[in-house]
Amino acid sequence: MPPRRVAVLADSDTRWKWGASVARQLAPEHALDAYFLSTRSTPTERQLAEIGIVPDTRRETPAAGLVDDAELADADLVVLAVAGGTVLALVHSLGRAWADREHRPVTVSGYVGVVYEKMVDGLLTRAGTDLVLANSGHDHRRFRSVFESVDVDPDSVVECALPFLSGAPYRPSADRPFTVTFAVQPSVPKDRPSRLGLLERAAAHARLHPERQVLVKLRSLPGEQTTHVEADPYQHLVDSLAEPAPANLRLAYGNMGEVLDRTDLLVTVSSTAALESMHRRIPTAILTDFGVREAHGNHYFVHSGCLASWDDIDAGALPQPDPKWAAAQGIGKSDPYAAARARVAALRAAGPLPPLRPYYTAQSAGIYLGTILRHNGFDEEGRPLPAPLGAAGTGRMKKAVRRVARRGAKKLYRVGHQRLAPALRRWGAV
Repeated sequence: MPPRRVAVLADSDTRWKWGASVARQLAPEHALDAYFLSTRSTPTERQLAEIGIVPDTRRETPAAGLVDDAELADADLVVLAVAGGTVLALVHSLGRAWADREHRPVTVSGYVGVVYEKMVDGLLTRAGTDLVLANSGHDHRRFRSVFESVDVDPDSVVECALPFLSGAPYRPSADRPFTVTFAVQPSVPKDRPSRLGLLERAAAHARLHPERQVLVKLRSLPGEQTTHVEADPYQHLVDSLAEPAPANLRLAYGNMGEVLDRTDLLVTVSSTAALESMHRRIPTAILTDFGVREAHGNHYFVHSGCLASWDDIDAGALPQPDPKWAAAQGIGKSDPYAAARARVAALRAAGPLPPLRPYYTAQSAGIYLGTILRHNGFDEEGRPLPAPLGAAGTGRMKKAVRRVARRGAKKLYRVGHQRLAPALRRWGAV
């Protein structure tokens, strides 16, 4: 009997982390197949190694290349860890491709982090997958309400929690300095002055508290891409500090869980790392220095009890989340994926799965659907668009450029580590 398999379709390092973690929660004994979509943010080898989940097989493909993939069609479970529009395009196209099959995979979609904007937009593009995962009881209620109102099966929404809420509970340690970790985000805040301002405040905190270690937790090396575009990486902004960075301010890469192992206070604007930190009962501060605003996502934490400014942190603030709010976010929940596993088992036990049916159709939203399909390489029937003349060469060129860019990023890393690190060790570690 061939091994049971779960396939994860991912288009960035962050979404791979979420999708692979979901797969491990739903089907821990299954073999794990990785399908990385060819996009600007296709993860590099370093990014995958940092996440630490190694698939049994892996391949890189455009979205349209999945339609005729026999191994994907034979999988038991497919986790669509991609943007909402791509989920819609794949549900539409794979639904047609799998329509006459006796067996098709159970499909799963959801969100990589907290849902603080464009909820209806993102939710309706994910409608049609067999499971739509809600990361909290709060989201579960909101998602079901939307589906009930637009005649989508509300039982497809299943409450769980972010799959990477794990790790040992926080224990202060006398064997190392008190460590403040500033978890940065690629696009929050977006503009250079604001990002430099946050870095200045982190440096000022390090100067004020020389007994503490302040880590600036980075997402990627220069040249690497993440889910969101990062215009002004903090690695570059360090050179623009008004004063030289103090010796106890350091840049840090690596797995977030491992960084949290040595963190005594997590500081961020609105990163999902805040939920990881809260889950482990690490004091967590949601920054208010640029206001509490929907544009920054920190409004999501208004009721958490963790809003704080750098001035508060300078004065010794160690915020802990309100227990009721934390519970509503799925924090501390025991076996949060039990309901999702039960849903998968029930679908399988009921016999052959019905055809995949997205919410948006050519009749209900033809213009919108057509635009999304074309953007993902499909025609209006969900068939792969014919490759334009010279596309093969273009594809090879894109891959060659990507390889060169990745080699350049690695070379830049080696130069920084081997030649510049001695001069910069007083403030950073890469």
